[in-house]
Amino acid sequence: MQRGDQYIEPDNSYYRPTRDPNEGTMTLVVVITLLFVCLTGVLAAVYFKKATTKETLANIDTTDQSGYISIASPTPTPIPPITDYQNPILYPGLASVRINKELEIDKSANPATRGITQTVMVNRQFIEGDYNREKPIYMPDPVMYGSIPGIFTYRGNNFRNCASFGYTNIYRGALTQRWEFKGIGKKLASTQNFEWSGVKWTGQPLVAVWPASIRQNMNLNDTAKHQQELREVIIAALDGKIYFFNLLNGEQTRDPINVGASVKGTPALDPRGYPIIYVGQTDNNGGSNFGMYVYSLLDGSLLYMYDGSDDGAYRSNWNAFDSSPIINGDTDTLIWPCENGYIYTFDLNTSYTPGAATISMSPVVTGYKYMFNDNVGSRMGVESSIAVYGNYGYFMDNTQNLCCLDLNTLKMVWTQVLGDDSDVTPLINEENGIPYVYIGTEVDNQNGLGESCGAAYIYKINGLTGKIEWQNSEPCYTFNAESSDSDQSGGCFGNPIMGKGKISNLVIFSFSMTSGLASGNKIIAFDKDLGTKVWEYKMNIYSYSSPVDFYDSEGNAYIIICDSIGQIHMIRAEAGIEDKERRITYIQTKKNLGQADQTSKGICIEASPIVYEGMLVVGTTSGSIFGIGVE
Repeated sequence: MQRGDQYIEPDNSYYRPTRDPNEGTMTLVVVITLLFVCLTGVLAAVYFKKATTKETLANIDTTDQSGYISIASPTPTPIPPITDYQNPILYPGLASVRINKELEIDKSANPATRGITQTVMVNRQFIEGDYNREKPIYMPDPVMYGSIPGIFTYRGNNFRNCASFGYTNIYRGALTQRWEFKGIGKKLASTQNFEWSGVKWTGQPLVAVWPASIRQNMNLNDTAKHQQELREVIIAALDGKIYFFNLLNGEQTRDPINVGASVKGTPALDPRGYPIIYVGQTDNNGGSNFGMYVYSLLDGSLLYMYDGSDDGAYRSNWNAFDSSPIINGDTDTLIWPCENGYIYTFDLNTSYTPGAATISMSPVVTGYKYMFNDNVGSRMGVESSIAVYGNYGYFMDNTQNLCCLDLNTLKMVWTQVLGDDSDVTPLINEENGIPYVYIGTEVDNQNGLGESCGAAYIYKINGLTGKIEWQNSEPCYTFNAESSDSDQSGGCFGNPIMGKGKISNLVIFSFSMTSGLASGNKIIAFDKDLGTKVWEYKMNIYSYSSPVDFYDSEGNAYIIICDSIGQIHMIRAEAGIEDKERRITYIQTKKNLGQADQTSKGICIEASPIVYEGMLVVGTTSGSIFGIGVE
């Protein structure tokens, strides 16, 4: 930002006066004077060192007043140099992550006023009294989330604030379809009346740059195993398989892992660089088990499976793990909400030495559930992914509750009832030492059957007290049918963006169906302090896909947004740009590009993309995965 003060470049030329005949005498006087001043300073320092204790020093006024000593501020801790595995977009990571429990919970967010009941079980045994975790969770700034380069979970990390990695320099303002994988199949739903197809919401790809010492023990094909630096893309799909690709050319790096059950959400990689993937089932169409799975990425073997058919589950027949989990590497703990109404933590007890040929785990499972006196158990459950700040976990449940849970005591800190349903994952941003949570809602429960227009609400909420700092809304359309299978909702489905660098004053939301049912989309940037609109970008086609922010090496900010007919838009994210100049370009993705049967029909993008050092990857409901060059 330009400031009013002017900087004057110093003049390197200098003036050398004629030698003064008294110069030697004057120099001697100056030297004697300096020695006297230094000796006086030393004596004073000795005196005050003896007379002043640490306690009195702490109470000395540092202002320049007569009779007081001015004490210089301590030298700030230098920022450590960036490592090769940290995301430069997030560096240097200045969040202090301090939780002040002395702050009073806002009256509107106090769980006690709604008659909350809370229950904890360990290894499927309910416990009496208070719970305290043996290995306390405390997660720091997200720049520290991973130990190798990569994108490890939905929206990247524990703050859920970044689905891109590294810088992407725009040199010609183009998007180029570089590769397509079209081998994702279909799987019959448990209702037997439709087929799950391709990749849907949230369906975000993951990326890992495995060290050579780990790759040598993986079941990679020879090309991938011996490539100088492999950026492996991993996508779980609704046909029940996990797929692996080379980011640069789309070649499969290994055989798929067959989960055997549909996966709609985003899995997670172990951020410690351990060759482990955590994936959740979205439908009960995989046989006798219905829950979550942990696989070794050394050989694709199943390390662990947990069926969520727990006693007391509010939705005992629906154990879907659609959310994307978080792993706290320091305590070897997996944090994962479920649609059955439990929030699970798994003490993994992982046995692995980096570079070893084997890996194992023996988890201890802790489950937490809660109920308010104004909620119904059959509607409980969590589809949104949990965001974590220190030991506070933030998630949205299916009964309009935005919750803050102390992960170490498993006690609800606060909860806010939002204006409508939401499956969006909370976004965390620390501002002046306070974590704030940003979230948006759908238009779902505001009107009766049929087509209607309602308000998609967005919020900024104090993450320590639950106080709503500001609220805004945008009109969106929806259709409520007799059966929920036929509903088509508008509002916020894509996750918001927290601006960084040059747009750090902005929070950006995507609103679906702004022009009518199944029509129109808006990307709107809001001032994060005031909640007022700064700019907006209008699209003709609606989108459920999450927008992704990425940055060039000079800090310029850009956004990618995909829509429901397979178009991908690239826009500028800064303020002060004319609406007609905001879009840089867009492309229509095509199946079988360059072949006789090339077509753009039937392509729908609901899943969320990632941008990794100039490459965009996104899945589609049509069974294709596209690799797009961002140029």
